[in-house]
Amino acid sequence: MPPTQAESVIKNIIREIGQECAAHGEIVSETLVAFMVKAVVLDPSNGFNMDRTLIKSDVQKLVKHCVTRLLDNKNPSLDTIKMQVYFDMNYTSREEFLEEHHRVLESRLGSVMREITDNRACAREELESLYRKIVSYVLLRSGLGSPTDIKIVREATAALQSVFPQAELGTFLTLSKKDKERQLKELTMIVTGIRLFNRDCGKGGEGIDDLPAILHEAIPATTQHIDSQLQIAQEQAYRYTAILEKVRQNPLMSVQLQPYMLKEALYNVRQYEIFLQIILSDIITCAQEVEMMIKKLGAQLEQLKMIVKSKTAVPTSQVFPIFIALSNLWTSFQDETVLISVLSNLTSHLEAFLGAHELLFPEKVLRGLLDGVTVKTDVFRMREQMGNSAIGILKYKDKYYTFNSRDAAYSFAENPENYINLITEKAKKNAELIQLLELHQQFETLIPYSQVKDVDKHIKPITKCESGTQTDTHILPPTIVRSYEWNEWELRRKAIKLANLRQKVTHSVQTDLSHMRRENGSQVYSSKDASTQSMKEGSTRVPRPQVYIAGLRGGRAKTTCGVKVNLTRAIDET
Repeated sequence: MPPTQAESVIKNIIREIGQECAAHGEIVSETLVAFMVKAVVLDPSNGFNMDRTLIKSDVQKLVKHCVTRLLDNKNPSLDTIKMQVYFDMNYTSREEFLEEHHRVLESRLGSVMREITDNRACAREELESLYRKIVSYVLLRSGLGSPTDIKIVREATAALQSVFPQAELGTFLTLSKKDKERQLKELTMIVTGIRLFNRDCGKGGEGIDDLPAILHEAIPATTQHIDSQLQIAQEQAYRYTAILEKVRQNPLMSVQLQPYMLKEALYNVRQYEIFLQIILSDIITCAQEVEMMIKKLGAQLEQLKMIVKSKTAVPTSQVFPIFIALSNLWTSFQDETVLISVLSNLTSHLEAFLGAHELLFPEKVLRGLLDGVTVKTDVFRMREQMGNSAIGILKYKDKYYTFNSRDAAYSFAENPENYINLITEKAKKNAELIQLLELHQQFETLIPYSQVKDVDKHIKPITKCESGTQTDTHILPPTIVRSYEWNEWELRRKAIKLANLRQKVTHSVQTDLSHMRRENGSQVYSSKDASTQSMKEGSTRVPRPQVYIAGLRGGRAKTTCGVKVNLTRAIDET
């Protein structure tokens, strides 16, 4: 089947599964459905042949399996898959998040920016309106207060007038669009720095939140909440592991207990633990950045106070760079605030994917199963086995493997391919293990988007999105040419006037490139007759030759005899 046709079939299957689930009151995303389709196809127990084209009965069977699994709300495996899909769709690295955040802010300010850069104000009222728009833009871009608050607008206007008086709007309007944008951004940073300095001095700062103090309280609170959730998840994983070890030692318990459901619950908790550790690592990075920025902010403000002191006038070359530095620092504080909020919300939403535990294994049931069992932590297990570093690391086919015991290491070393294949087969039955154990090279088609950059470069996800572009109507300022003429004859008249052909001669030349390529012609004025008149008219001439031949008419004789007679007068006789 061609790739385009196969893609169309898969889309139809995903759409049909989504409609079936919606009919049963369960709204699922296309990403989740796509993941479930691949998970069902990979599971060997479902009987799908990957090398054979799906027929109609196979499609119906696939849809039925997927809908059944997506509607099973008491399945920890489904919760784990949902958690993985949600995390992949909503989590990005720190650098990518900040880049996307800044791009969104720029797009939101695009319309306000165009209203200013495309403005052609001339009258006094129009210039005043333009200045107010610049003040609003400065407030929106800096994020320091609402542009509808009178007190905030007055403070921002005063700060802007100190560096950009309204009288300079004329010069501003003559700039190109790019220069206008650059100057607006620079003015925003300078005004932001002035307002931050006034706030520190107690002379302003209306509507500016104390972001360093807010972050100083929010980061420890968020960290404490994640630590508590992480501890609960780890304790739950320790107890599930202890019960599974007990079931393995007592085969009779496997009849009463469903060990596969307990394993799926363990996978769910372990995946939740990994995601919490990723989020916690990002928050710790935020805390380090905030601590460093607070020190820089204090140092910049102290330096500015030392420069200003009680002076009435300070060179702009000394204070403007510090104002810009203050603005950049405050923008970083805003970025960290948004990032902490996003990570906190992400943590809260991940808790919703742990609901199956209380339904399948209530606390009373777990206590009964844990009777007489010692619950061991991961640290205790490592110490019990003398630690992974003491066991060593095994390299096999350019990959490194670690083990939790010496016996496990020896068993793996005897037949590595067997254990690797067992892991792959286990992951086919439980698709959530592909991401949990990072088996992306064995299952390249199920690579999460957030980890594509860490895998081979030839693996690229197919992503589509709706996008739009907008072109500025007037990029350059208008220029009216007064000397422009549309009439062809008027242009010819001016050309003749400039050329003054009566006193010129037309020349043409021919080069090597144009030789024998076209006919060339030249036009000149023909010479005219001219005469002069003097007081005495005189002329000279020579005798006119007069030669006659007699006897040409003949006579009585049969032959003609001519006689030549020269009657030309001599020169001296004329």
